[in-house]
Amino acid sequence: MSLPELKCFDYIAIERPRISSRRIKARYVLGIDGEEKGYELVHSYRERIPKIEAFAKLMSIVPAINYGLFTPEIRFEFTLDSRDMRFFEDMMRVTARDIFVNRIANPSEFLRPEFVPKEIKPEMAEPMAKLTPEGIEEEEIDFEPDYSRCAVMLSGGKESLLTYGLMKELGCEVYPFFYNESGAHWRVAVPAYRWFEKNEPNTRKVWSNADRLYTFIERNMRILHGVGRRKRAEVYPIRLFFFEGYAFAFLPLLYKYSIGDLLFGNEYDDPRSYEPFHGIEHYNATYDQSQDFELYMTRWFAERGLKIRQWSAVRPLTGLIVERILHSRYPELFVLQRSCHSVHREGDDYVPCGTCFKCNGILTFLLANGINPRLIKYRDWHIVTLPERLRKGLVRLDRDELEHSLYLIKRRFPNFPLDGKPHWYVEMVHFDGKSSRIDAIPREFREKLYSIFEGYTRGYAYLKGNKWVRITREEAVSGALGKEKEN
Repeated sequence: MSLPELKCFDYIAIERPRISSRRIKARYVLGIDGEEKGYELVHSYRERIPKIEAFAKLMSIVPAINYGLFTPEIRFEFTLDSRDMRFFEDMMRVTARDIFVNRIANPSEFLRPEFVPKEIKPEMAEPMAKLTPEGIEEEEIDFEPDYSRCAVMLSGGKESLLTYGLMKELGCEVYPFFYNESGAHWRVAVPAYRWFEKNEPNTRKVWSNADRLYTFIERNMRILHGVGRRKRAEVYPIRLFFFEGYAFAFLPLLYKYSIGDLLFGNEYDDPRSYEPFHGIEHYNATYDQSQDFELYMTRWFAERGLKIRQWSAVRPLTGLIVERILHSRYPELFVLQRSCHSVHREGDDYVPCGTCFKCNGILTFLLANGINPRLIKYRDWHIVTLPERLRKGLVRLDRDELEHSLYLIKRRFPNFPLDGKPHWYVEMVHFDGKSSRIDAIPREFREKLYSIFEGYTRGYAYLKGNKWVRITREEAVSGALGKEKEN
């Protein structure tokens, strides 16, 4: 059973969403000790949208997925389609485990110390929430996707910018989608959005106050402190499931333009880091960016009658290679990237802080590739002081990727004070059975993408057990391996 000490609400209720030609609203109500506190979630569009109630319900319920550990009841004051109900149940269950492991048992700076459990049992990570919709009612959606059109969720980071460049080069009709959630993340996207608004007529933006809703909920959680006060916090207090909230906000536009492919810039993660914690399976706080999640969503979209494919074009690449391709092949996109937890305004521009975990990773990749960090607004002192921060462990990269990047830096700059270690597979196109399946990219795009990747990598690698082995281009493209490599 879940941990009773974590109960923060008597219930969370979501009122029936209201839809107008350019706006969708839904009110959240928190029941706390016999009183109610409310906040209205808003999504706003620059163009007229089709009024499809099922879409409005989906985009309204996503934030609540994060709070199944902390309330005995989540109430939907409307009917739900059984497939949407199952989506919520599945996401709440896996998200509760990820939150318990990565925010409660291994506490964030926001958790009050007295709520850190002294003993861990797998059942503590199960949600306490019972779901109570007004009823279950089938809501069919008539939709025929066009797979020559793709939407790319643009965040302003390197992977999403590279994804746009790749899909555009492959001849897809690309729709860059920007989501302004009214939080600090939007500052990261502003330089890219300004460029796309001028240069790409398919660019679309949705405004929402979702980030403020999350802050409202988490400020009312008695187990937390300091929510919304720390300007340089590197993690969110509780929420871990929000990427599909971005995607669902665009469902009316995916429908309006018959878009068949939905791409996020999700990068490669070494699956060897996914170790159970006291018997609890989890995703290191990144389930909604994992390939398991993309495969789930593609199956769910098919069952839901939408048949949209959700995937990542850059997942077989390490961050080191992403920077290499972006800089070399799409320099006009490279200079737009702002991958930083604390982007701030200087004049009319937004620039990286240069010292957060994300910035330290980006600086490492750039130096390893021989790319000038000043091109994307880093300062000399950010570069000079990087080794000191790396020594302190202020970076979140897969171990092999970090060691290989340091090895490359040392070769370019012999006076660099840190030593690395070569790992030949880091500069290859990566596949494995969990994080980067060999058949995950739609077949019609696979060979064309790999042809581009080959210009910047050293071949193809597959993780067999705990060991990397070389595979052929034909094996990568066909989506199947010989028996001797699979076993």
